[in-house]
Amino acid sequence: MNPNTDPNKPHKIGLALSGGGIRGVSHLGVIQALTDHGIQFSHISGTSAGAIAAAFFAAGFAPKEILNIIKEAKLFKLLRPSIGSTGLLSILNVQHLIRQYIPHNSFKELKTRITISSVDLGEGRLVYFTEGELDLALLASCCLPGVFKPIIINDHMYVDGGILNNFPVEPLIGNCDFIIGSTCNHLPVVTEISSFGRMIDRAAMIAINASLNTHKISCDVVIEPHGLGGYGIFDTDAAEEIYMIGYEEGLKAIRSNEKLQAIVQANKKGSKNKA
Repeated sequence: MNPNTDPNKPHKIGLALSGGGIRGVSHLGVIQALTDHGIQFSHISGTSAGAIAAAFFAAGFAPKEILNIIKEAKLFKLLRPSIGSTGLLSILNVQHLIRQYIPHNSFKELKTRITISSVDLGEGRLVYFTEGELDLALLASCCLPGVFKPIIINDHMYVDGGILNNFPVEPLIGNCDFIIGSTCNHLPVVTEISSFGRMIDRAAMIAINASLNTHKISCDVVIEPHGLGGYGIFDTDAAEEIYMIGYEEGLKAIRSNEKLQAIVQANKKGSKNKA
């Protein structure tokens, strides 16, 4: 974040997208609201579901198109058992879907610069992918340990970036004048939990959110729809509803945040001057 940023001038705007399974569909709604008001991004960073949203948007797909791909291709259901491995499921079964829609499979060919975070399981460190095979970087970032087999890239084992950083703002710092963060794991208060899976999911989200505030302070604006933590990471039937929650929260941020309003107004003035 640059404290000397003049909101009346054009910016290199960065967008950080958290992980969160199907809850990450809310990022698409947020992006739709922001782009509808002329806000464009020079750099997007993402973890897990946030990485998927970043990559497909950077490949040129509109947010609504990405939502339809997720729904029609059943992205979060294209997983098959992989018995006798270090994980229960093989996430490589969705590799063909990424290549189907992004056939160039290259960071360099994307329309917007992106950074994808993952964790090197063997070395126990956070890794940021900015080049190489896009599909493998995406799968690595989504690879929940103990659920999925680790993704092997150059003889290294990679798993979900959310383990060490579920809100990767750092790649944007120093590269952008203005940083917008979109996070999708706000937890509602509950009095009971209906299943073992939801218990594990909630416990994981509590742990992830514990470090969230340290990343939020690096953003100029944080958009965080409340209550999304009440959805399970594989609640695919709720995708449209989650998208709209993100969209409405994005509109709310534009209406209520002076910094975003200033950027929108500056964009409008710039458009009039060009005309």
